[in-house]
Amino acid sequence: MTDKLDKGTDGARPAATVSKDEGPAPVAPAVIKAIPVRHYGRYVSAVVVLALVGLLINAFATAEKIQWQAVGDYVFDGTVLAGAGRTLLISVLAMVMGVVLGVVLAVMRMSKNPVTSWVAWAYIWFFRGTPVYVQLLLWFNLALIFPVLNLGPLYKDEMVDVMTPFMAALLGLGLNEAAYMAEICRAGLQSVDDGQTEAAHALGMSHGKTLRRIVIPQAMRVIVPPTGNEFLNMLKTSSLVYAVTYNELLRATSTIGSTSYAVMEMLFVACIWYLVITSVFSVGQYYLERRFARGSSRNLPATPWQKIRANMMAFSRERSSTV
Repeated sequence: MTDKLDKGTDGARPAATVSKDEGPAPVAPAVIKAIPVRHYGRYVSAVVVLALVGLLINAFATAEKIQWQAVGDYVFDGTVLAGAGRTLLISVLAMVMGVVLGVVLAVMRMSKNPVTSWVAWAYIWFFRGTPVYVQLLLWFNLALIFPVLNLGPLYKDEMVDVMTPFMAALLGLGLNEAAYMAEICRAGLQSVDDGQTEAAHALGMSHGKTLRRIVIPQAMRVIVPPTGNEFLNMLKTSSLVYAVTYNELLRATSTIGSTSYAVMEMLFVACIWYLVITSVFSVGQYYLERRFARGSSRNLPATPWQKIRANMMAFSRERSSTV
């Protein structure tokens, strides 16, 4: 038998009394201490990878025919810096040309006019189907087909004077890039829901205004990442203008290497500057993508510094839990 509940006089909730026949009250279970599983395979694979990297670094560092002092001497050489500047200049100008012409081609490709749509398709088909190296040589030797550039009363000159190495490099890289940017822009424009366009037209906005104010801003979230990748690829593809005698980074370092007999060392110098330039623009691309992701993501992706802090904190927590 259990005792009756004691009724409080102040209206509080009555407390139950435990019968003497039931024995002692149950004891609460102990707190479970979870011990994380140790992944020994991760440590083994990390040691193997570090060992292989160390062997590779040691092979380059102990190579008898590589004069590493020459690499340090020519990294900031005036000729090398001028070549790096020309590489950056031709890449930026060619990318601007490719983006502007790519947007025009994308709009033409999506047009309901069959003539403009077909012309845009033919352009993309040709420039995507032929190598950049071949296109550069075609522009450089254009004087064999058109000896004189005659634009009537506007301009007239010999083609060999017009098609300089800089112009051949700019047209070869820029027009080829426009074909790829056209497909990137077309994919970005098609990613915007048709309801956005219909709503804008219902408000009385013209087709051009709808494209500028509604469609393109939303399409930038899709266009920016591959465009950044294309620019990084452009920085490396610019080395092909070596074929049209444009004195960019690779040609500048190769010229020094052929005269100083430090061919491999100057190739390392070129690699260092390519890595520096692409790394700087990679950081800029990351923050640009992060900015355009504000309208679609509630939580923005972490910055590189935030990722480093998170990894360090996770590592410290893992060590403290295993101690």
